[in-house]
Amino acid sequence: MDDVQAASAHLAAFLKENRQPAVRPGEKPENPEKTMDQHRKRTLTFVTIGLIFVLSGIEYAVILPTIWRYLQILEAPPYFLGLGLSAFSLSGLLTGPLFGFWSDRSGRTKTIVLFSNLFEIGGNFMYFVGYSKWLLLGSRLVAGVGAGAGSSIFGFLTRSTRPEERAGIFAAVMACRQAGLVVGPAFNLFLRLCDFKLGPFVVNKYTSPGIFMCLLWLLLQFIVLVMYWDVPPIGSEGGGVLLEMKREEPREEEVPLMGSDEENAPSYRAVSSSGPADTSAALGERCVHGGSAASSPFRNFSASREFLREEVVVLLTAQFITLFNQTALETMVTPMTQRFFGFGELANSLMYSLCGVEVILGFFFVRWLSGRVADRAVLAAGLLICCTACIWCLVFLCNPRGGYGWELAAFVIGVFLQLLGLPFVAVSQVSLFSKVTSEKTQGFSQGVRRSVGGLATILGPLWAGGLTNNLYIMLGMMLALLLMITVLTALSYRRLAEPRAVQRAQSSDSGG
Repeated sequence: MDDVQAASAHLAAFLKENRQPAVRPGEKPENPEKTMDQHRKRTLTFVTIGLIFVLSGIEYAVILPTIWRYLQILEAPPYFLGLGLSAFSLSGLLTGPLFGFWSDRSGRTKTIVLFSNLFEIGGNFMYFVGYSKWLLLGSRLVAGVGAGAGSSIFGFLTRSTRPEERAGIFAAVMACRQAGLVVGPAFNLFLRLCDFKLGPFVVNKYTSPGIFMCLLWLLLQFIVLVMYWDVPPIGSEGGGVLLEMKREEPREEEVPLMGSDEENAPSYRAVSSSGPADTSAALGERCVHGGSAASSPFRNFSASREFLREEVVVLLTAQFITLFNQTALETMVTPMTQRFFGFGELANSLMYSLCGVEVILGFFFVRWLSGRVADRAVLAAGLLICCTACIWCLVFLCNPRGGYGWELAAFVIGVFLQLLGLPFVAVSQVSLFSKVTSEKTQGFSQGVRRSVGGLATILGPLWAGGLTNNLYIMLGMMLALLLMITVLTALSYRRLAEPRAVQRAQSSDSGG
């Protein structure tokens, strides 16, 4: 505790001393134009990241309502729907950690984004060609490689934002994807009217989403070239404060068999970006940018120490269960609306558009809420809402009664509740995960997190695809998983928080 207090006092003194930095002899004063240029680059980069997530939402929205009928035309068996939806996630699962490792070692993400977009372009062109069900399946595998760059982007966002603003930034980025889900169905309104030939290729309402997304991802390549910069991490700008998220492990003989959270919690120390020689060495290891790193960020890295901690395991489990349930329900929705309500492509597109509006409003509400409520409280509220939604679906959708009007109302309420809990869980667990894992290897850590989510999005459609006629079994398993993670969250609630040393450093900053 004395070391933590001493580090906090040193950090507070550093902040107070450097609030208005003096110009040293022989040095030029800081150039305001350079500062404005860095701010402009950061803003344009964040806007470009928003566009990337918008396009990922549009792709999902224009393909999901039509892929079911597309596969039927290609004479694919029903289980190919689950395979097609899972193939995209499988590629992202495998490539996410690789892209994250690449970005951590190089300190750059622009090259990774440009490289990954090539797979999006190629995969969507394959979807457009679509001569067979196997080519269609392969197209989703190829396009999914491009989605793996999301781990690098989240790692970049973690390094480029302060902990107290991170949940709001993540909520805004996730809202961009939902905005794409809202805009996507609007494109389907004219894509469904396509009926012509482009050379040897047929352009109709099933193939047109592929060529449309191919052109959009090609356009994004030029936007990334012009508007995306690998701006330096926020801790390395202008003599700012650098918080080294280094977990100090006690020696084996010092670990108590039982103790409080205060005794067993990992400690973190704050390191200023200007200081004595020993902190300069730490800074050399910590700051990776422009290929000038003194050593690898993975020096002394241990996957077991990083990921096999109670709070990290709980957050990864929450990631898996919520995405498993979400993708299972998404897979179930299209066949259910076709069977019970007679919905076609247009009705499904409008339904997804309305769902997207609800989720966007939810993300903006969570963005506002995250500045007033702790992330773990937001996570707990989201899990309770998801449990309520699953219970409702289990009671009213498995054996619908009361005629068309009541069945439709029960379906709408179930979908509304499910979507209501999604922003709470999604934002809070991503924000918490970025705070309880090391910042210097954040790209790789986010890749692991997204791979866990990718595994869930593979298994979810496969689980639901084979049980569309056995809703009691499908929804019963989903409810059991939700109850399990809710109990785990309650038991680990005290550990689901930002490390105390970082919190005290921030308090000293605000009060100094």
